This record gives sequence, C-alpha cells and structure tokens, in this order.
Amino acid sequence: MAPRLVITRRLPPAVEARAAKAFTLSLNGADEPWDAQSIISECRGADALMPCVADQIDHALIDALPETVRIIANFGAGTDHIDLEAARSRGILVTNTPGVLTGASADITLLLILGATRRAKEGIEQIERGAWPGWSPTHLLGSALQGKRIGILGMGRIGQAVAARAHAFGLEVHYHSRTRLPPEREGDAWYHASLDGLLAVSEILSLHCAATPETRGVIDAASISKLPMGAVLINTARGDIVNDDAIIAALHSGQLSAVGLDVFNNEPQIDARYHDLANAFLLPHLGSATVETRTAMGMLALDNLDAHFRGVALPNLVK
Repeated sequence: MAPRLVITRRLPPAVEARAAKAFTLSLNGADEPWDAQSIISECRGADALMPCVADQIDHALIDALPETVRIIANFGAGTDHIDLEAARSRGILVTNTPGVLTGASADITLLLILGATRRAKEGIEQIERGAWPGWSPTHLLGSALQGKRIGILGMGRIGQAVAARAHAFGLEVHYHSRTRLPPEREGDAWYHASLDGLLAVSEILSLHCAATPETRGVIDAASISKLPMGAVLINTARGDIVNDDAIIAALHSGQLSAVGLDVFNNEPQIDARYHDLANAFLLPHLGSATVETRTAMGMLALDNLDAHFRGVALPNLVK
C-alpha cells in the first residue's frame, strides 16, 4: 500500500501528478482553506501532511493528529505557522522548501520598490477610471532609485538576492542580520551591527527576516521614527513583523512616503485602511507565485517525503 498523503491545497499539475504516483492522496479539490477540524479529519489514517503558509498548524491541531502522521512536509520555506515544539514533542518530523523561491521573492521585492517609489497605484487607478488628464511635466512625479540607500533587514538567501538586484538599479546596499556575511558574499554592502544603525540610513527599508518572537512587531512607531523622513517601507517577509497602526500613521504624516506590501497581518482580511491610501502599493502575497517556483516548491516537498518513506536523510529537515 502506498503511504497516504494529505495535501491541504491544490498544487501545480506536475506536482499533483508526481504525488499521485507515489502516494494515496487526499486532496483539497475545492482549494479553499480547511479549518483545523477538517485537516484533522482528513488526516485520519494518513501517514503524512503537506500544509502551506495559509494553514495554522498549531499546538492543538498537532496534538489532535492521529499517531499515523509522522511527517509534516511544508509547502514553503517559512515554518512560523507550524508549532515546531509541539511537532517535536509528538516525534513528528517537519521539512520545508528553502532556496527554490529565492529568485521569485527577490523579483517581487523589486516590483514593490518600483511600484511604491513610482506611484504605480495612483497611475493604475487613473487609467482604470478613465481619469488620466494626459502627460504633463509634473504629473505623478515619483522618486528615482539611483544613488538611494536601501536597508535590508535579514540577509539570508532572499536578502542577498535583493541586494544583487538593488545594485543593478544603482542602489547603495546596507543591511542588518543576525550574522555578518563573509567578505566574499558581503561585497560592497554596508553592515550595521544594530537595527537602529540600519534604520538611520535606510531611505528604502526592505524586510526579509523570519517571523520570530524577537521580530514580531519590530517595525513599530519607534522604529519607523528612526528612518529618514519620507522613507519607503517594503515587506515581503511576514505580516506580523510590522505594526499596521504605526505604518498607516506614518503614511499620513509623511514619515513614510510610500509602502510596498506583499504580506499582511490576518491575511486575507487585511487592514481596510490601506485601501484608501494612494501611497500604499499592495500585492496579494505573490512572492513565490510563478509556475516555475511553485512547481519547484512542490517537488522539493515531495523529495522530502520520498526520503522519509525510503528511510534516508531528509534534504530539508527543520531542526
């Protein structure tokens, strides 16, 4: 009998086809988020669970999983939606899919930077409403990137990929991270030992740190006040790294000239106040949303499952 795998959302066709050959599948055909009880029910008699970032695999859910589930193969790199300690206490292995979404996530960061600094939301809305008054020398003047300073909070794979793209746009790269990069990877980026040091120079601040107890809410009113006046904030990491009240107040005051956001608190029910702000350029969590990337994520999740059921070392075991 093939192992039984529960997949909580629809995946790219190539991934589902491969999974169907190796496993007895329980698929979410409606592709709407399952609640905790639905996931638990689907896992009865299952050997493995493949959730995604929209699923809250918390302590209560993990405790209620049947004994047959021995591995959670996350479809995604981030695991802050999974209670890792609860999984460890049950002896359930957790894997993720790092690396394969680096390029797509860095690309969307540059899209947000350009959209925010060049007032793309206002331009799109004028076109869609038929309200474009025509070209003029002062119409929707944005801000150039060349010579500006970008601060990157979190210099992991994605942060480094953003830095490489930022250099191509003529930006001066500064960063703060838990660990300083070795010289050969740091290049001409400027390292700041403290977050305050990074904030002070960041005309554009781009967030790429993991969501941890230390980073949740780290971008609040106090930290925003330390940015240069009129700075631009970009978030492709996690919504709970930022405080929405502080961001919205700063957009009104001019402390922030614009934001570019791809992730939000309480997705998909985002703070409605953002919709009324012309200087808030928003995307619906598209960071890894390319056919190539999502397929690679699914294939890597299946690689981890294959390794588990063959009894060999897991490629991406989350410690």
